[in-house]
Amino acid sequence: AYKRFSELLPKEERENACSARVPKSQILTLPELRANPFQHRICHVFSTSDDRDDSMSFEDFLDMLSVFSDSATSDIKSHYAFRIFDFDEDGTLDRKDLEQLVNCLTGQGEESRLSSAEMEQLIKNILEESDIDKDGTINLAEFQHVVSRSPDFARYGLQW
Repeated sequence: AYKRFSELLPKEERENACSARVPKSQILTLPELRANPFQHRICHVFSTSDDRDDSMSFEDFLDMLSVFSDSATSDIKSHYAFRIFDFDEDGTLDRKDLEQLVNCLTGQGEESRLSSAEMEQLIKNILEESDIDKDGTINLAEFQHVVSRSPDFARYGLQW
């Protein structure tokens, strides 16, 4: 992990990798993130940068790797998946978050974008399945409940 992190830094900064921060632009060059539709959210969620530039320290990088590792528990993976999908960071997945989530998964191109009616039906279905307290949003507990019923999430959820 240290070697991969330090290789993202300019040569002159590599000897001080433990105290350096890798810019988001370099993190996004990792093959595991390059094609991930949530790459920007992943950087944002794992970054502890005071500047809010989504750069990562070595500790941030380790946290990200451990959550994406096969040995991370389903609870840990689902917690971070929820944070990644909570685009407005208000602690719930509302209709806007779900729409952004669907758009990330289906692509932004005209040919792959859902119609308004299809999007509305899909969000309605997601909320019917997941919104246990019927408040129109999905909270972390509801999200984790749905994920716990999906064996594929534990296997394929957040991983490299």
